[in-house]
Amino acid sequence: MSKRAIRILLIVVVILGGLFVAADRLAVNFAEGEAADRMRTSEGLSETPDVSIKGFPFLTQVMGGELDDVEVGIKNYDAKSGSDSIRIADLTAHMKGVEFSGDYSSATAATATGTAHVSYDELLKASRSEPVELPLGATGKVVGLSDGGNGKIKVEVEVSKGGAKLPKPVHVLSSVRVEGDNIRVHADRIPKNLNVLGVSIPLPEGTARNVTDFDQKVEDLPAGIKLEKVEAAPDGVDMTVSGSNVRLAS
Repeated sequence: MSKRAIRILLIVVVILGGLFVAADRLAVNFAEGEAADRMRTSEGLSETPDVSIKGFPFLTQVMGGELDDVEVGIKNYDAKSGSDSIRIADLTAHMKGVEFSGDYSSATAATATGTAHVSYDELLKASRSEPVELPLGATGKVVGLSDGGNGKIKVEVEVSKGGAKLPKPVHVLSSVRVEGDNIRVHADRIPKNLNVLGVSIPLPEGTARNVTDFDQKVEDLPAGIKLEKVEAAPDGVDMTVSGSNVRLAS
């Protein structure tokens, strides 16, 4: 084969390769948009999620009937919390081994792992809204949550007696963990007494925990993923989520 023929062949290969890459990227962009729309509808989302199909080439994955890795990002998702809801500010999930139906109407991932975030203001809604009775006519109520450092949550409790509030709120450091579908906030140590307006009030631990400790249920997460772990962060709690045989669209 002459040098000219080899040069022409190389040019043709480069052009065809470029066309294949362009076609592959167009196809993946279209598929991402379709998947995002279907997920918004099937999950009843208020906003269209971000869907990113990883791996190249996309078309050969389609021919094989399975996508290697799909990343889904959802902003401001309202998860169920008993009869109420809790706003998840940012949820990202990586779906592995995504199989889809012949008409692309549904897709299921073999496994999924991800992260989510709930602000302290949102988590505070789970604490008791009404003051809890303490000994000697005093009452207590959680009024604030913040980062306590070293993986702890600082719980701010407002104490009142006879309608007068304590000049300074009481603070306790609490641990946070996952139990089933619940985020559980549990004080590490309860003070034995409170000085309220010059009066020392004994504080039984069980009574105090009716104020400081609470659970936040988080259920019905997108695609059927579940809570796995939770950690205190500077502006809220970071959660790890996971699941198997989770649906991306249906």
